[in-house]
Amino acid sequence: MKILKKIILVLASILILWMVVAAFISGDCVYEKSITIHAPSEKVWQQTNTLKAMDQWSPWNDLDPGMKKDWTGTSGKAGEKVCWDSQNAAAGKGCQEVMKVDAEGKRIDTEMKFLTPYESEAGAYVKVVPEGNGSKVTWGFTSKIPYPFTVMKMFMNMENAIGKDYQKGLSRLKELSEKP
Repeated sequence: MKILKKIILVLASILILWMVVAAFISGDCVYEKSITIHAPSEKVWQQTNTLKAMDQWSPWNDLDPGMKKDWTGTSGKAGEKVCWDSQNAAAGKGCQEVMKVDAEGKRIDTEMKFLTPYESEAGAYVKVVPEGNGSKVTWGFTSKIPYPFTVMKMFMNMENAIGKDYQKGLSRLKELSEKP
């Protein structure tokens, strides 16, 4: 019985420590990556201002080129939506919906809901800014990690987790935009 009490005491102590540490860590999760593209911002904007345009350079299509996609809404307007369903667990199942399109500021904001492999939500955005004779494109996302799982941020490296995918997508966007 003494061993069981010690085990329970140790586990309770670990749980209490976890809860206290988690209370001091923000759940906000933000990641973005940028690239310079040698093309006018208006041309680049045409590659980023709708979900269908973004689908042309999405790195996640490589996970399952045959995944089922269902498109609804008006292309390039708030409410445009794509839902995907893949047998490949890495691609999973979910939906992305356009929340706001700012054509003047060349920014599109979307909301993503992932249903599998685990449920989560995130906001995403792409913004195109004129830079010299070309453009600077920034692709990012925001999410919130719920308490007490905020402790996981101490062990997360967003660059390792999604940096390669973002770089691959931005490189494809660059290639598409710089074609004559």
